[in-house]
Amino acid sequence: MTIKLTWYGHATLGLEIDHHHILIDPYFSGNPAATTTAQDIEADFILITHGHGDHIGDTLAIAKRTRALAISNAEICTWLKAKGVKTHAQHIGGGYNHPFGYLKLTMALHGSALPDGSYGGNPAGLLLTAKTGRKIYLAGDTGLFGDMRLIGEEGVDLAVLPIGDNYTMGPADALRAVKMLQPKHVIPIHFNTFEVIQQDAAAWARQVEAQTTAQVHLLQPGGSYLLA
Repeated sequence: MTIKLTWYGHATLGLEIDHHHILIDPYFSGNPAATTTAQDIEADFILITHGHGDHIGDTLAIAKRTRALAISNAEICTWLKAKGVKTHAQHIGGGYNHPFGYLKLTMALHGSALPDGSYGGNPAGLLLTAKTGRKIYLAGDTGLFGDMRLIGEEGVDLAVLPIGDNYTMGPADALRAVKMLQPKHVIPIHFNTFEVIQQDAAAWARQVEAQTTAQVHLLQPGGSYLLA
């Protein structure tokens, strides 16, 4: 079974796993890097790492139109459920067998206030184990933390990491993250959407491949990578 990952710009991702369409942090409206619209995207599941507007994004509109199940921490799920969205709440360290695979929430160093100022709980990363055994680590918005080594012990096939700096890890810390995670493949995100997070992803990729065994895949917004 091949897993298809699509980067829609910023931190918005799509996964196609065994005919399941999964959206992660669906920020389309107002996203200058977006390659499609909230009206045109399909989803069976929506995964939300934290409550900031550029991550929870268009969840409400997409979930109500598609009837997708939203998966996030308990606080965000409570907020979404009150607005008529189907939800499945989890928390950091907890995992659940969903139709697309086993999803565990990991820690992330960031904030999580919701767009209306409501408390959004703790931010999270996502560690997904597909039914084939392939493991994908979606770090979310985070700074570097030492327990990435523990995540790496799981045997990560693909890591998706922010490199933009200012709000998240920058290139130097993201390189250190790769060294701790030791993934087979890595994709950088959360850069170049706005001036404050401009980065040279190609230069970062050269450093990663020179100093680690990971293979870097640089996607353009709208581009996809197939994890066989």
